[in-house]
Amino acid sequence: MVTGGGTGGHTYPALTAVRALQARLAASGRALDVLWIGTPDGLEARVAPAEGIAFKTVATGKIRRSANPLKMVSPANIKDMARVPLGVAQARKIVSDFRPDVVLATGGYVAVPAGLAARMCKRPLVLHEQTVRLGLANRKLAGSAARIALSSESTLSLLPEAVRSAGVVTGNPVRPEVLTGHAEKAVAALGLVGFDRRLPTLYVTGGAQGAQQINAVVREALPWLLERANVVHQCGPANVEALRAGAAGLPPHLSGRYFLTGFIGPELPDVLALADVVVSRSGAGTLAELTALGKPAVFVPLASSAGNEQVHNAKHLEDAGAAVALTGEVTGARLQNALGLLLTDRARLVGMAEVARAHGRPDAADRLVDVLLSAASGR
Repeated sequence: MVTGGGTGGHTYPALTAVRALQARLAASGRALDVLWIGTPDGLEARVAPAEGIAFKTVATGKIRRSANPLKMVSPANIKDMARVPLGVAQARKIVSDFRPDVVLATGGYVAVPAGLAARMCKRPLVLHEQTVRLGLANRKLAGSAARIALSSESTLSLLPEAVRSAGVVTGNPVRPEVLTGHAEKAVAALGLVGFDRRLPTLYVTGGAQGAQQINAVVREALPWLLERANVVHQCGPANVEALRAGAAGLPPHLSGRYFLTGFIGPELPDVLALADVVVSRSGAGTLAELTALGKPAVFVPLASSAGNEQVHNAKHLEDAGAAVALTGEVTGARLQNALGLLLTDRARLVGMAEVARAHGRPDAADRLVDVLLSAASGR
């Protein structure tokens, strides 16, 4: 049984683990019977059925966090917290009926009722934490878990002492297709005929919808960037026209080095293979992919991420020497300063790539499958 979701950060690691477990069992002539417990409006509600995975929903509530404790006692929070017991009762019936050998919880609000139900039904619970610090759902469930799979070695010391022995570092599962890209395929697929292959290539992304903050600083620094690099800029569909207008005045030799697109689809693995440096947000999935590929990065963390997790993720890799974290007010000048040495000093770029790769775990899905099978067999 799988539970977790709401966002891609919780959903895709679970899906990747399910695929890896299916493949592992199929190799020995066995099959996987899997059921996903999620929310009706989370990403998992679309992803699981599309993958042919049985899907059921339970009631859950979103806890709106605040530094002010008084604001936590809001009507919306009280209403949502009252839904949790109902969700636990619903999840307990689902777990009791399905009788899973093991339950995988990857975080998100829905993981709490399903994880508690696993404990009530005496089913082994494996938590997976994608970020450097334990998320709220996993903190609540840590005492009920048989194993706590972590993405980073540094998270082990952050576990409560009472559950630290349950911790195991697996890494964050990465979609296998991300690791199979070819740079020349990106050049052909995107028609990058104006790129100067003697220069490094910078990939800028703000996620599927783009990020206004990243788009703004790249637009500000664009002529400077294009003097030093080719740029593939995935800006979000709603932002293409404004950015195209802003780049209209570039001289031809620079404009040929700039590829602007609203969305990168199946070409993403090839674009990542082509990229020498990446500018992006610092969600857990992004970190897992970039380190597995050994890609140096300049991170612009989303300041409003839950528990400030993107800042912690970015600083973790910056402290290791695998990335640069731009926090606070980010300007074109700060971006130039961060990228300056990387784009002009090949040795520094190669060194940062090696550190990034040392922090990557491309085999994370297989490691997590090992943990699931061990928990299922009671070892």
